[in-house]
Amino acid sequence: MKTTTTSELREREVINLCDGARLGYPCDFEFDACDGRIISLIIPGERGLFGGCKTQDIFIPWCKIECFGEDTILVKLEAHEYCRMPEKKKKRDFI
Repeated sequence: MKTTTTSELREREVINLCDGARLGYPCDFEFDACDGRIISLIIPGERGLFGGCKTQDIFIPWCKIECFGEDTILVKLEAHEYCRMPEKKKKRDFI
């Protein structure tokens, strides 16, 4: 069994097999805290000029991952399956 760290995972580019699109590099993953299963990979949205107008993050369900290569992660997503979530605003507690 080959193991991979999250820092190694972040260095692999995600490629969609359906249309050949380069989706980006994973920044995080979502997991179920009850049973410890990874649910999805998260690819950050792109920032515009001077850090403004960020596009939404892409959430790739774990079941859509086809293969982990040395340099890439191959996924199989149809155009309608792209699940984009808006950027979460950071909560600030003021006392």
